Amino acid sequence: MIWVIWALLLVPALAGSAALAIKGNGLRRALLLGTAVVHLLLTAAAWALRPGPTAGGWLALDAPGLFYLAVLSLVFLAGSTYLVGFLAREAKGRRVDIGETGVFFRPRREASFTACLLFMLSAMTLAAASQHFGLLWVAVEGSTLAAAPLIFHTRSQRSLEATWKYLVLCSVGVALALLGNFFLAVAFENTAAEPRALTLGNLLAGAGTLNLPWLKAAFLFFLIGYGSKMGLAPMHSWLPDAYSEAPAGVAALLSGALSLAPFLGLLRMQQVCAAAGIGAFGGELLVGFGLVSMLVAAVFILGQSDYKRMLAYSSVEHMGILAFGVGIGGAALFGAVLHTLYNSLAKGMMFFLAGNIYRAYKTRNSGEVRGLLHVLPLTGVLWVAGFLAMTGSPPFGPFLSELAILKGTLDVGRNREAALFLLFLALNFIGMATPVLRMAQTPPDGHPAGSARRPEGALAIVPPAALALLVLVLGVWIPPAVNEALREVARALGGAP
Repeated sequence: MIWVIWALLLVPALAGSAALAIKGNGLRRALLLGTAVVHLLLTAAAWALRPGPTAGGWLALDAPGLFYLAVLSLVFLAGSTYLVGFLAREAKGRRVDIGETGVFFRPRREASFTACLLFMLSAMTLAAASQHFGLLWVAVEGSTLAAAPLIFHTRSQRSLEATWKYLVLCSVGVALALLGNFFLAVAFENTAAEPRALTLGNLLAGAGTLNLPWLKAAFLFFLIGYGSKMGLAPMHSWLPDAYSEAPAGVAALLSGALSLAPFLGLLRMQQVCAAAGIGAFGGELLVGFGLVSMLVAAVFILGQSDYKRMLAYSSVEHMGILAFGVGIGGAALFGAVLHTLYNSLAKGMMFFLAGNIYRAYKTRNSGEVRGLLHVLPLTGVLWVAGFLAMTGSPPFGPFLSELAILKGTLDVGRNREAALFLLFLALNFIGMATPVLRMAQTPPDGHPAGSARRPEGALAIVPPAALALLVLVLGVWIPPAVNEALREVARALGGAP
């Protein structure tokens, strides 16, 4: 059943090529949405069939890869649905405000935008299926290049600056990860009489004979390199600009899907370190970077007036939560796996809603958004619900995952780290509560244009509403099949059964 893996890789790549040749915008949007649906169906088929390795073992879908692929496919379908509405509005010739610069522009052709979305999906799928560390690096770099034109979609000076910062800093980070691959190869070269591929299976089988100093050096470069792409502090400086300047649907994909590819690379590297007996070395570094990311996010969220940048810094916080949980290990690692799912759904939802708010108010300043529950009632309700979900409030899913991480931390006697974890969570909650609730509950201003209700199209509401429903339902009840899949991922990574 290896055809499933090749179909997952080739369908979005071929669809992206076709998007460049198709003339009609309507047909191109149908291709985007259809590809997202087919990709989700193929992902479901991969879960059911469990295809074996292919390409000499370089490609395979193990439990962590399948899990990442499922989250990616789900978020991409929601993002594609939202972006179809975004592209349709642009095609009508409406002017789009690019932000505080006050510059307006006419929309450009959709072909390159749609093609880059589909190429990014193919690259992210390759990251999920890669068992070879070098191939995983290629996938992460490919996704970086495919995402850059999407960030620059508005063609403004601010988006140009954000795109260059994204390309330069992420490329430097990925280059450091490439150096980590070289160090990993050196650590592996003496484990067999004949050279073997740098695949996860080979590394785990030969973990006992790996050269530990070179392996530690490799982990450090993976952490800095892929941590830059994830948005871990202090390597996060590109992220607030890129997320705030990209179209809302693109920011949702960057935060909810693209950031998981480098995270998967760190997970696989930590697997190798644990098998080689130096799991504590990598774990301590991940815990440290995780707490620093949460603290930095809290500092910048407190008093933040730009609600899209606020969501961007919230992404820095949640990447820190993931790193912290993986670093603690055990039950906390299971919580981190669970949080991966919840964060992708909740963050995607919030960026979609941020796009709705911006379209109605033409500002990213939270102080200028008044009466959200009156002007955009559906968006307003979901905005408040999304805030509660992102900050780990019950009954939403992130409450369960953060509680699992906290319990796992206390179980291993890391009381000081648990206290810092709770403190930084509280600071981020306080920092987000003030602008979010003020936007929703402040009475509308007296001007008719500021108090009248605005239309909310189905394509702008259905994607965030569907993600909100998933975050809520999975916070109350996790289906047995989903729970077993999550535990299978945690077991594969060395977490609690």
